Amino acid sequence: MLTKRALQIVATVLLTLSFGQVVSAQWNQGRGGRWQYLGESNVDGNRDHDKIKVGRSDGRFRSLRIEVERAPIEFHRVVIHYANGEDEVLQLRDRIRAGSQSRVIDLRGRSREIESVEFWYAKASYQSQKPKVRLYGR
Repeated sequence: MLTKRALQIVATVLLTLSFGQVVSAQWNQGRGGRWQYLGESNVDGNRDHDKIKVGRSDGRFRSLRIEVERAPIEFHRVVIHYANGEDEVLQLRDRIRAGSQSRVIDLRGRSREIESVEFWYAKASYQSQKPKVRLYGR
């Protein structure tokens, strides 16, 4: 049977762990939180235009990140369509290598509900593999 002192120690440890989780969650949220997968698309031709529908149920976001797989992509234009009807054109570097990602793209205003994101892009090389784009938000 545990003594009174042992119970106090166990209670202190549990309280400390709980406090640590709260602080960690607030720290992550203050620094943007975890990245949430929003969707993906493939570049099927030399030049392509695709739209990734996000939807209100996915939440509100402060920033986006684009990852590229399989082959490099040249981005010509990226437009975010917000749920309130506003649009935002993103300024990206022109070419993102396979296995790489864009910089963190901060969105205008506060947390925003994104309806969709449109990409105008092309394969940056004539490799046989079709590049894949993955979109993340936080």
